Amino acid sequence: MNLAIFRSRSFGLIVLALGLLLAFAFVVLRAGPLAPTQVTVNPVKEGKLTPALFGIGTIEARRAYLIGPTTAGRVLRVLVDVGDTVKAGQLLAEMDPVDLDERIAALDASLARAGSTIAASDAQRRDAQARNQLAGMNVKRYQDLGEKRFVSSSAVEAKQQEAVSAQAGVSAAEANLAAARQDSLRLGAERDGLRQQRGNVRLLAPTDGIVTTRDAEPGSTVVAGQAVLKLIEPASLWVKTRFDQGRSAGLALGLPAEIALRSNPSRLLAGKVVRLDLVSDSVTEERIAQIAFDTLPTGISVGELAEVTLKLPTTQARFVVPNASLKRLNDQLGVWLYQEGKAKFVAVKTGQSSLDGQVEILDGLSGGEQVIVHSAKEISANSRLKIVESLAEAGK
Repeated sequence: MNLAIFRSRSFGLIVLALGLLLAFAFVVLRAGPLAPTQVTVNPVKEGKLTPALFGIGTIEARRAYLIGPTTAGRVLRVLVDVGDTVKAGQLLAEMDPVDLDERIAALDASLARAGSTIAASDAQRRDAQARNQLAGMNVKRYQDLGEKRFVSSSAVEAKQQEAVSAQAGVSAAEANLAAARQDSLRLGAERDGLRQQRGNVRLLAPTDGIVTTRDAEPGSTVVAGQAVLKLIEPASLWVKTRFDQGRSAGLALGLPAEIALRSNPSRLLAGKVVRLDLVSDSVTEERIAQIAFDTLPTGISVGELAEVTLKLPTTQARFVVPNASLKRLNDQLGVWLYQEGKAKFVAVKTGQSSLDGQVEILDGLSGGEQVIVHSAKEISANSRLKIVESLAEAGK
């Protein structure tokens, strides 16, 4: 009796062990290291792509003006603040003129005196000319009298000497008049220069615009060329955009753009490429393009970030595959094909890509193949594969 019970229990343990062994083998083959690698596949189909370029940019002003003095000085007053709209020629700020007004007044007085000197020199010149004319008439009369022996030769010579002296007086008077006029011109040039300096202390708006920065306050001292205010033209705002050099093929002037401002990303604004910088950023490996708005939006702020998408011409009909299916094996770019539960690597030549993750295949595929898009782990030509709809669902 005990022997039968023992045999019955032994048989039960053996059956249990075999069941556990089969369960373990089943788990290993289905979910363990020997299980097939789960993959998602996508058929190779012919289609057209609408390539696009994506970049990040900032709002900048094409035309900005730094308003400051041409000489060092102290800020007397600032009449506008950040955000103010100004008109061309409007007084924005003024520097302390120091002694410019007094120096201009002194030159005005010197010019008035120079005018009086010119008038006196001109009168002297006219007097000298009259004396010279009278001396010439006397010389002629005395020469006639001398020929008739009515006066001595010494008297004639005396009159000739008087005529020479009178001519010298005319030359001296004309020289004095010319010197007075030159002095007046010099004083006038000095006064004009001081007036120009006086005008430069008045900082005027060169064009209609908006004040973006106020860098100096009344009482502060600035050097020549230092900005007191910064002014921009709102109509000249554009987006300075950076594009990855490796994905910038097709970037050209005139391409249409969609601009999404960080302040309102759901609203897409139309624009186009108006300038391509010849110098790229060698550090970040980016190309720089300037994107202008077709219609400038309201409420835009300088320095705001923006996302820019450029639309390229639609490609011809070619085979397309998901970008995620492209792999590199032995320095070759290609895709893994699913063939009867196995994987086969095929090298391909790619063309353009779209922002939705599709890539055109120029060579290497004939259409109808099943390319492996995602896999639960790295695969090779010897991998056992199992197709699933989604790796996320298969893992649940």
